Amino acid sequence: MAFNSTFTPQDQEATAEQLASERGWLLLEFGAPWCAHCQAAQPLLAAAMQAHPQLAHRKIEDGKGRRLGRTFAVKLWPTLILLRDGQEAGRLVRPDNAAAIRQLLDQATANS
Repeated sequence: MAFNSTFTPQDQEATAEQLASERGWLLLEFGAPWCAHCQAAQPLLAAAMQAHPQLAHRKIEDGKGRRLGRTFAVKLWPTLILLRDGQEAGRLVRPDNAAAIRQLLDQATANS
């Protein structure tokens, strides 16, 4: 699947239980379409994701009334959470450079 270069949520029905049952590596991106930090991170995330095309990536809209963000203790946007077999393996809050994102994503390659 090609990288979505705008913050457009893709899976609003996902639950923590469903994500916990996922096998392999999965990058969750919590944010909101109107969030300036989320929009600014998109080119950085796109650049970092080019080296990891096999990595599953889900954009999840967070905000008032959204339980999934609370389950993952998301406080600022964007928050990137790397899961391995449903367990958190890494987290990056408000990334401001592609190198930091690549470092997070490299865990998926190094520990496959």
